[in-house]
Amino acid sequence: MWNCKTPGIPDEMFLQSDDVPGPTKEEIRVLTISKARLREGSVVVDVGCGTGSLTVEAARQVAPKGKVFAIDDDAKAVELTKANVARFAVQGTVQVIQGKAPDALLSLPEADAVLLGGSKSLRAVLQFVHQKMKKNGRIVVNAILLETGYTALDEIQKLGFKEVDVVTVFVAKGKAVSSGTMMMARNPITIISATKV
Repeated sequence: MWNCKTPGIPDEMFLQSDDVPGPTKEEIRVLTISKARLREGSVVVDVGCGTGSLTVEAARQVAPKGKVFAIDDDAKAVELTKANVARFAVQGTVQVIQGKAPDALLSLPEADAVLLGGSKSLRAVLQFVHQKMKKNGRIVVNAILLETGYTALDEIQKLGFKEVDVVTVFVAKGKAVSSGTMMMARNPITIISATKV
């Protein structure tokens, strides 16, 4: 289905649903995977996996020896992630878990990288994730809301992460119209990444 090793699977290749947000846009996925600094054999946790687009991209980077744990508390998101995991044939690398973070993280092994979107209990999730990460593990938070970005950055700094990097990404995607190509703006996303000391 997608035979490239590089991330950036086209959005339209993922199964999608009006009931589940996503997928994370391909340009944002490319940057997120890059900021996570994944390698073969890495253990990754995708908190709030949604459609599973980041789960699939991460799995392709860490396979065949690595593992991705995809977590979402929405049953529809879990089913959609499972369908996309099967679609891209990464079932052997991914375990999909229905549950609410941070409780759903309790039984998971220490992670090399954690990918995180917004969460109603973001501070608590970040605090728990910090405990579950290996030394030099990477956290990457994708924030659509300003408040999410502020809370994530504040908590990451309080937890003593190093190499804190913040970037806001503005992407415009070309769309063919009768007179040429129109650039259609997408929502800006703030990506916060850091390394556990």
